[in-house]
Amino acid sequence: MEENENKFEVISSKVSNANFKKNNTNGFGKNVLVPFFSGIVGCSLVIGTCFGVPSIKEKLIGDESTNSTVQTSTATGTTANLISLSNYSNTAVFAANKILPSIVGIEVTYSVTSNSFFGFGSPTTSSATATGSGIIISEDGYILTNNHVVDTSTSGSSYSYYDLSEATSVKVKLNSDIYGADAVYDATIVGKDSQTDLAVLKIEKTGLTAAEFGDSDEAVVGEFVMAVGSPLGLDATVTTGIISAVNREVESDGTTYVCIQTDAAINSGNSGGALVNSEGKVIGINTLKLSGSGVEGIGFAIPINSTLDIIDDLIEYNKVLRPYIGISGIELDDATVERYNLATLGIYIQSVENFSPAEKAGLQAGDIIIQADGKEVKTMDELNEIKNSHAIGDTMTLKINRNGTERDVTVTLEETP
Repeated sequence: MEENENKFEVISSKVSNANFKKNNTNGFGKNVLVPFFSGIVGCSLVIGTCFGVPSIKEKLIGDESTNSTVQTSTATGTTANLISLSNYSNTAVFAANKILPSIVGIEVTYSVTSNSFFGFGSPTTSSATATGSGIIISEDGYILTNNHVVDTSTSGSSYSYYDLSEATSVKVKLNSDIYGADAVYDATIVGKDSQTDLAVLKIEKTGLTAAEFGDSDEAVVGEFVMAVGSPLGLDATVTTGIISAVNREVESDGTTYVCIQTDAAINSGNSGGALVNSEGKVIGINTLKLSGSGVEGIGFAIPINSTLDIIDDLIEYNKVLRPYIGISGIELDDATVERYNLATLGIYIQSVENFSPAEKAGLQAGDIIIQADGKEVKTMDELNEIKNSHAIGDTMTLKINRNGTERDVTVTLEETP
């Protein structure tokens, strides 16, 4: 309307100047006042008509009640409709309502044996509990969670004065708003895998709402996400944020994970819960967070796409089927090569397991692996990544250096015993 008003004022000013140039004393009322007031009346009628007729008003200033649509460029360079800020809460409400029926709380009970301290006193036994979260993945009671929620193999490893047993009890609490306040079930551990930090539980219950999986490969930085779980025992808690990074490598307890990083609040007890997108679809398993003074909003989730084969193996075989070579190795750096006068950088074979694929292929302690399937390898992680891209029964070609001479060795991969 400002443009129309500006134009109207400019035209009115020109008309008034023209009339005053023709002014004379005898015809002032006839020549000036009458046309002047007539113009005012005419303009008033025009404006009143325009603003009184909705279709004309909308063309002039638009309909204030109409929601505007924002067009912008996405990560792929195309344009897409974005949800306005006024509808942000609706997105969160939708995502929460979709995923909450599929989220469970987990409580695990262990036996704790306190050993004698420096030979003083007798061992005592007590119980301890740990909590976590899980995701219903089938209507008949299969639940996905983190291995560290239910496994104690590394718990207390740095302390010599107590031991934790295997879990003596695993209980799953369903969403009370949907399944009732007493919906607590005993669960069995179907399978668990420390390498991927995943586990599958089973409860005897049908008619459950299984979570829908999204495509974690499609995740982009800046995308809306919601973390859902039972932090600190507070069941059905949701927190929101964005994806801070994708394909972020994080090392924990000697294992490297490739994760989705998020600033959605993740706390103790969130482990095993879901990271979902704006459609309420699971794109990650909340697993890790950085903590400490001055650290905020740095959490990590295992991408759901990387879990699919693991889940199938855990359900079908109670473990993950992986090919193995059967060696233990030392990663050589420049200083080690120089100190021991070794031939090259690579992976020094420290030992070869009896009856393993490595032994059958003729690998020996002292060999240095320098390539795998034509790719240079200097670390066990690099070697394992190439090995794990194969299926059990596949062959793998290793280039080794033995006493200064290079040769190729073909290894037929077998199932990890």
